[in-house]
Amino acid sequence: MKTHADAAEAFIKDESRTDWHDETLWFVRAKRDVAAHGIPEWEKLREWASQIKDHTLSNLNNYLAAFEQNAISNGVTVHWAADAEEHNQIIHQIIQNNKVTKIVKSKSMLTEECHLNEYLNKQGIETIDTDLGERIVQLRKEAPSHIVLPAIHLKKQDVSDTFHEFLNTEKGNNDPQYLTEAAREHLRNHFVASELAITGVNFAIAATGGFVVCTNEGNADMGAHTANIHIACMGIEKIIPEAAHLGVFLRLLARSATGQPITTYSSHFHKPRPGQQIHIVIVDNGRTRQLGRADFRNSLKCIRCAACFNTCPVYRRSGGHSYHTAIAGPIGSILSPNLDLKANSDLPFASTLCGSCTNVCPVKIDIHQQLWKWRQVIVAEGHVSKGKKMSMLGMSFLFSHPSIYSFSGKVGRWVMKTLPFMVNNRLNPWYKQRDMPAVPKESFGEWYKKNRKS
Repeated sequence: MKTHADAAEAFIKDESRTDWHDETLWFVRAKRDVAAHGIPEWEKLREWASQIKDHTLSNLNNYLAAFEQNAISNGVTVHWAADAEEHNQIIHQIIQNNKVTKIVKSKSMLTEECHLNEYLNKQGIETIDTDLGERIVQLRKEAPSHIVLPAIHLKKQDVSDTFHEFLNTEKGNNDPQYLTEAAREHLRNHFVASELAITGVNFAIAATGGFVVCTNEGNADMGAHTANIHIACMGIEKIIPEAAHLGVFLRLLARSATGQPITTYSSHFHKPRPGQQIHIVIVDNGRTRQLGRADFRNSLKCIRCAACFNTCPVYRRSGGHSYHTAIAGPIGSILSPNLDLKANSDLPFASTLCGSCTNVCPVKIDIHQQLWKWRQVIVAEGHVSKGKKMSMLGMSFLFSHPSIYSFSGKVGRWVMKTLPFMVNNRLNPWYKQRDMPAVPKESFGEWYKKNRKS
């Protein structure tokens, strides 16, 4: 498996696409800022959401039990899955029991985390993703690169080529209206024929046993209302205590994700209609282990808005596929090591620790602090290369001795100015695909000594 650095290097070779990806995500971040500044109580909402989540995580067992009891009272079948394998097996069993052959699925990061599509494909069962971005990447046999904008790494030409290959659209027609209509016609046929619909869960309300699914395309509603079986998949952290708390989270979610005042469709499900089955699969998959980690437990407050993706300078320029996990970006880099520390030991280092992710998080997760803490765990567990470990020890020594640091700075500036080929070469990773900075005339320390009195 490629590391983040290797995969990122491959992505940024296309400089124009990298710049476009960066600018597009920053545009979404800017929309988020405008939406957030549009309501004076924004910071109060963030604090309320954080406190509600803290309270819920501290009483998670009670709220999960209450949710199960109320959901069963509503006529819903509740299943519990300890891990991804059990989650997939439960869904497979429901499909087999009902002799289902036509399945549609709306966007669900939990099913991506559990690799449900791949599991069902191995059983000879096809699942059609109905979120437009998800369907595009599914046709291309790619993973989503973003949890809200799954195909954000693709341009109109890429989508046009994909639709021409799989949907027989006109070659070279990049018109978004034309491509959207083609996708709508293609997906509508699958909706009408579907026997079973799989959705995610954005929020599950303990007091009512109901759950809420948020989409901008209405595809979850189409699936759940046309199929006779609805399976909703949720992580244990999706619980909130009361329906009244939805007002806090729904105001934060869409503004943080896309800069909208509210998601286009916030659909509430409580009980099956006559003749319909609703199943809820409640999944742990390492979440209780994360809950038990004092330094990392509040990562479970995440509401999957992806605001941290859109602001992260590393994600914006390296692309989502460089993270080699279902959930990319800063939040994925603190969730994934909990699932497999060795396989994901590179991800906490894919950050500048600038703190922008923490600043935009609607539920106040201390993301950059957790990235830093994971690095300490990873080094202590021996999951870094000897070269990286030695270089970090060297930097620690250098930064701990001001006189040596000052002398090294002078030597470095002299080398960059006098012998530029010593640093402007392929042996210097910083020189790859970027320009080295201009050599300053003096260090900040030297400037400060001259100017501190003024």
